[in-house]
Amino acid sequence: MKNIVVLISGNGSNLQAVIDACKQKKINGTIRAVFSNKADAFGLERARDANIPAHALEASQFSGREAFDRELVQEIDAYAPDVVVLAGYMRILSPAFVSHYSGRLLNIHPSLLPKYPGLHTHRQVLENGDEEHGTSVHFVTDELDGGPVIIQAKVPVFDGDTEEDVTERVQTQEHAIYPLVVSWFVDGRLDMRDGTAWLDGVQLPPQGYAAEE
Repeated sequence: MKNIVVLISGNGSNLQAVIDACKQKKINGTIRAVFSNKADAFGLERARDANIPAHALEASQFSGREAFDRELVQEIDAYAPDVVVLAGYMRILSPAFVSHYSGRLLNIHPSLLPKYPGLHTHRQVLENGDEEHGTSVHFVTDELDGGPVIIQAKVPVFDGDTEEDVTERVQTQEHAIYPLVVSWFVDGRLDMRDGTAWLDGVQLPPQGYAAEE
């Protein structure tokens, strides 16, 4: 069984999706620990409810980003992770952290990358009148939300939608595709080579596995 460590900052709904998939044996791995940069993150409760060690490290305890990430690496590595899963982790990672876990660091981002990296993606979609939105799972590199895309899921945007409507629609897709990608990785089907994503020995296109082209 492969070891999974999950990083969160908030509600942890994607964490819950991965917990459930592990319980249902859809992922051939075990979540060894959950870390949050917010001590009050509800995702930590989700972890405790599932008898998973739950840890909080807060930035105020450290002199800067590098010191924070050095401690985080030490604590994560105590669980010997095969993959580190970012599930709504809202801190920008230091280059040293990204380098340490290169090729085994996954993130989910609520947009159809490369559109709308960063924050407030749902708001931007509504403000720009987009008719399509979605979510992307990608390998993490030094470029913010810029690593190679593994899979995307698209959702429609309707007239009169609120941010809450769009968020709910996107999260439904996230909860389906993120456990799938984690399962691919722990089964040895997915890897990153020369800055691109490969599945079953085939290089994925820029939009990832779900590309329609």
